[in-house]
Amino acid sequence: MGKKGLLALGFLVLAVIIGFPYAAVAQLKPGDPIVIGVPTALGSIEGRDGWMAIQMAVEEINAKGGVQVGATKHLLRAYSIDTREHEPGIPVQDALTATEKLILEKKPHAIALGNFRSEVLLASMDLMSKYKLPYICSIAMTPLFQKKIADEYDKYKYCFRNCLNSPYLAMYMTEVMKFIGKQFGFKKAYIIVQDTLWAQATGKGLDKWLKENGWEVASFDAYALGSSDFSPSLIKVRAQKAQGIVTFFDMPQSGILLKQARAMKIPALLAGFISPVAPENAWDVFEKEVEGMVNMQFEIGPVPVKAVPKSVAFNENFGKRWGKEARVKLSGHGPGPSYDSIYIFANAIERAKTVEPDAVVKALEQTDMQGVVGRIRFGKDHQVVYGVDPKEAALGCCFQWKKPGTRVVVFPEVVAEGKIELPPYMK
Repeated sequence: MGKKGLLALGFLVLAVIIGFPYAAVAQLKPGDPIVIGVPTALGSIEGRDGWMAIQMAVEEINAKGGVQVGATKHLLRAYSIDTREHEPGIPVQDALTATEKLILEKKPHAIALGNFRSEVLLASMDLMSKYKLPYICSIAMTPLFQKKIADEYDKYKYCFRNCLNSPYLAMYMTEVMKFIGKQFGFKKAYIIVQDTLWAQATGKGLDKWLKENGWEVASFDAYALGSSDFSPSLIKVRAQKAQGIVTFFDMPQSGILLKQARAMKIPALLAGFISPVAPENAWDVFEKEVEGMVNMQFEIGPVPVKAVPKSVAFNENFGKRWGKEARVKLSGHGPGPSYDSIYIFANAIERAKTVEPDAVVKALEQTDMQGVVGRIRFGKDHQVVYGVDPKEAALGCCFQWKKPGTRVVVFPEVVAEGKIELPPYMK
């Protein structure tokens, strides 16, 4: 082998050693697919539905010929792996190992959906930096994600998030609580959350706002993942005569809180987020005991909002692709952003005219498009901007369960399809 050959081989070995294994796939050849990796908690309802939404988006784009990259079109290929991070007791490192396995085996050009737990998201950011992989997270919510990007942009610039984060969730809930306080004269709340980063951060943000705005917070309780008995808190809710219970849970067992509240005939309005209460079939699953709850829909789509036609189309098409049963089980967080993320990547790659990571990052930063969740634009911290007008920002909403088993959108006001009403057990 000549000197030039040895030099080329040396550079290739060095590239692999220092963590740049994608130099060979950055340039697409005609016929090469664009590969999207999807490492997530497939056993969670959010991970399951997000993965189904991604497959739907990939199929739609491929049916139109794929993604235009310069002079050629390329089909999309998406591969998933189960990180199991939603399960109690699963170490962060196990989830990271699964993610890296997917990266090394499938050699993706980008990562979509991603982490379920905020703790795993923060740790995975170093993997994205190591492999220079553009990443759009659509579930985990910690604001520390944005802080890391702002503090070390050059290292973490590959990471983006298009789902709701904890501060935005708190923002929406403060507006809802403001309305509830004004409408019904309520001034005493009891906060119950799960003991995870996103839920604690959201609960603390709301706790601060309530206290600053004339509310009394009777207590702030946090339950470990896997907990299934919430009666100690509910007993105190009754004893302290709290008028509202604010909840933030995404674990499957959290639906028991609502059933216990009904069984104990707790005379307080439930508001916040309980993951199993979000799907359209929750009315039947909980035997009508969801009536009156004001539940946060983190991002629209699973709940169609008439003012945003793409959210209605997504909901209908999900049912056509996966069946009515799958549609009525759509979770309250992740599916809309997961679906949008594939279109965001396709749009960015077409504008960049390459899958080269740094070029894709720059194109992602310039994203301005309409999606299932409303208008999609990334802030300087790579978080999609959320607000109350879908023409200006992405949108979360609150709905209230009402007879005969319908989810009525009650917030934001610009898209509301009904008003918050006190449930029968409070009248």
